[in-house]
Amino acid sequence: MLTTVIPIAYGLVSLAFLLSFWRLLKGPDAPDRILALDTLYINTLALLVLLGIHLDNAIYFEAALLIAMMGFVGTVALCKYLLRGDVIE
Repeated sequence: MLTTVIPIAYGLVSLAFLLSFWRLLKGPDAPDRILALDTLYINTLALLVLLGIHLDNAIYFEAALLIAMMGFVGTVALCKYLLRGDVIE
């Protein structure tokens, strides 16, 4: 059953990745683009976790954790810059 579910999940998460990338390029304003960037790194996390499950290797889960931390900090920094015009006060 896992051999049929994983390729379907790859396809659906890849579709979500492409749609988020499209929103990043076409977003009408900066908050939409920040939200699309946040969604892109979430989709990247999902793809890494799926790859780790598929290959039965734990290193991909650690990479997903690192990307999650960097993505969170990046999103907070972009939002702070958008609200205040400066990241570091």
